Amino acid sequence: MGNVSQACKLFGYSRDSFYRFKELYDQGGELALRELNRRKPNLKNRIEEEVEKAVVQIAFEFPAYGQLRASNELKKKGIFISPAGVRCVWLRNDLETFRKRLKYLETRMAQDGLVLTESQLTALEKAKEEKKAHGEIETHHPGYLGAQDTYYVGTIKGVGRIYQQTFIDTYCKVAHAKLYDRKNALVAADMLNDRVLPFYEEQDLRLLRILTDRGTEYCGNREHHEYQLYMAIEDIDHTRTKAKSPQTNGICERFHRTIQDEFYAVAFRKKIYSSIEEIQVDLDGWL
Repeated sequence: MGNVSQACKLFGYSRDSFYRFKELYDQGGELALRELNRRKPNLKNRIEEEVEKAVVQIAFEFPAYGQLRASNELKKKGIFISPAGVRCVWLRNDLETFRKRLKYLETRMAQDGLVLTESQLTALEKAKEEKKAHGEIETHHPGYLGAQDTYYVGTIKGVGRIYQQTFIDTYCKVAHAKLYDRKNALVAADMLNDRVLPFYEEQDLRLLRILTDRGTEYCGNREHHEYQLYMAIEDIDHTRTKAKSPQTNGICERFHRTIQDEFYAVAFRKKIYSSIEEIQVDLDGWL
């Protein structure tokens, strides 16, 4: 083209990049340009091998330590590495999360037959308790524990926003679902009053407890909150999930995925709805 500025503008490069490429080309030809790869690690900047081994070892010895604590403990031993450096090493060795470090500990224990230290045993027992508390539901008979949750179905043209109130008996897995155009405490209570409680009365059973997340439709001051007031009137115990742990109510989460794949994804392709009531009829048939 005979013009560096015009060439750089046309191909989207800076003049600095042009002269850098030109210098490489003058020194080594096309081969020098082929070697340009930002994904190649710059080994000069990587920490020493002994330090990396020490960071991996502390993940094995103290899996419950975070990167800040690990960095501090290593400094006490004369090994100076920042918390960010610890995380980089853990990322390279697939140890960046507590769960992965526990898995590494269990693998090493199984391979080498090692005797665990007190800190390692504490970490494993804590993980076991967390898994039990978050992943399993204790239930003994129908009506012992129900799980309730809100599912946002979507915004449908001609209908508007659609929310689903879901209730599942955790023992027998019988599910109830009702659709609304909003999400608040009143519709959460209406779901129980309209569908759930009448069903249990027909079966001559009493609903003892309900598990929900910490959404505003389920939690509030009893004197001013319709859902809390309804639970108090019906003498039903209310249990909330742990904060930021939706897997505690996983039975509803899994049901929502099933109903999305097997009902909504199919129904909205086969039929055009004009009201929530029409969708509710088909939903009840599917249930």
